[in-house]
Amino acid sequence: MGEIVSIDAIAELGERLRAEHRRIVFTNGHFDLLHVGHLRYLREAHDLGDVLVVGVNDDATVTRRKGPGRPIIPAAERAELLAGLACVDYVTIFHDLTAGPTIEALRPDVYVKGGDYTIDPDPSNGKQPLLEASLVQAYGGEVRILPLLPGHSTSWIEHQIIERSRRNNEDR
Repeated sequence: MGEIVSIDAIAELGERLRAEHRRIVFTNGHFDLLHVGHLRYLREAHDLGDVLVVGVNDDATVTRRKGPGRPIIPAAERAELLAGLACVDYVTIFHDLTAGPTIEALRPDVYVKGGDYTIDPDPSNGKQPLLEASLVQAYGGEVRILPLLPGHSTSWIEHQIIERSRRNNEDR
């Protein structure tokens, strides 16, 4: 079972893990409704190193990025769920709009994001530019983009719940 660490302790965690010669993998996200796509992504991320650290956006950041009604699950509970996964070693909740400050403190060997992001700054590819990529590359870290599992996202699940509820109400 993983451990939840304070964002204030993340730099110390990185120093300790590097002193132990462990390859640190870091990823981050909202992880609002944990689903099989998340699990498979986190397992694959874990396999890229010795230790997987997951950053969870705090509630205010999720609301700013996803809109009213999000997050569905509070940050402390999302962190606890993630820490309960065998593939996750550490979880921290961060308060910034990007993971940049957390990355600067932790200095992971590998920074992982899902396939809805791109290192390519060309916005015509329809993917979100990964702003933290240059930060990781500047200190010699590696950036990896992992493919998403089609049809598995929190937004898709939320849409399915709303649609089924609407249909059930119409059938009454």
